[in-house]
Amino acid sequence: MTRQQFGFLAGFLPVAVWALGGIGVAAAATLAGLVGWLLVRLLDGDAAAPGFADRAERRR
Repeated sequence: MTRQQFGFLAGFLPVAVWALGGIGVAAAATLAGLVGWLLVRLLDGDAAAPGFADRAERRR
């Protein structure tokens, strides 16, 4: 899958879910996708949980 195809799907799928199930379902699906993405990044070692905490504290 090319980056353009992935970008299309990333933009299209939330709108399709919204159209079929409503804004609440689309928001829940998007949130679930983001949580899944983060978990995979953490499990693969591409991101460290302490790094996210440090970033959040600097913004306060």
